[in-house]
Parts: sequence; structure tokens; C-alpha cells
Amino acid sequence: MISKELIAASTKPLVLAILSEGESYGYELIQRVKDLSGGNIEWSEGMLYPFLHWMEDEGLIESEWKESDSGRRRKYYRLSTQGTRTLKTEYEHWLTVHNALTKLWKTVPHLT
Repeated sequence: MISKELIAASTKPLVLAILSEGESYGYELIQRVKDLSGGNIEWSEGMLYPFLHWMEDEGLIESEWKESDSGRRRKYYRLSTQGTRTLKTEYEHWLTVHNALTKLWKTVPHLT
């Protein structure tokens, strides 16, 4: 099980990266993360929606209510210009952490 702290830390870059592919609604974001992680990251609506509201308040994403193909109204989220810039920064930070851990793990006995 992945720790709550790691899930919390990775939420912003995951949402930004998914929205860079195009607009999406909350449940679709939850399913995409679950699929990408092979079922190891499972967000709840109670966790995601407050986070999406925070991201919108911070100017990272924008939203719009639309009618879906099924006729149901859904709130769709998309990256803002600031969100696109933040995604680049998040990418650079996470790549730095990934590279450092990859180098370190090669030296740790019993991991490889």
C-alpha cells in the first residue's frame, strides 16, 4: 500500500499531467489514476474534489459545467496557462527526485 503522504505529494503532478492530455471530469480522473498505477493508487471523491477546488482557486485549472453524451451535467476541468507552467516545474522536480533515487537504489543491496 502506498503511503498517504506519497499519494498526497503526487496528486498535483498527476492531475496536471492528466489534464495536459485534455479536459476531464472528476470520476474520469479517479479512473485514469487507478489505471495508470495498476490499481495501486485509488483516489476517493472525498479526497479529489476538495483538491480540484483548491487547484482552481490557485489558478492551476479551470472548470466548466457541460452536458455529457448521456445527458448528465458534469464539471469538466482543464489546465490553465499557469497550470501548464506549473506542470513543467513539477516535471522537473519529480524527475530530479526520480533520478536521485534511481542512482541510490542501484547501490542498495537486496533491491535489485
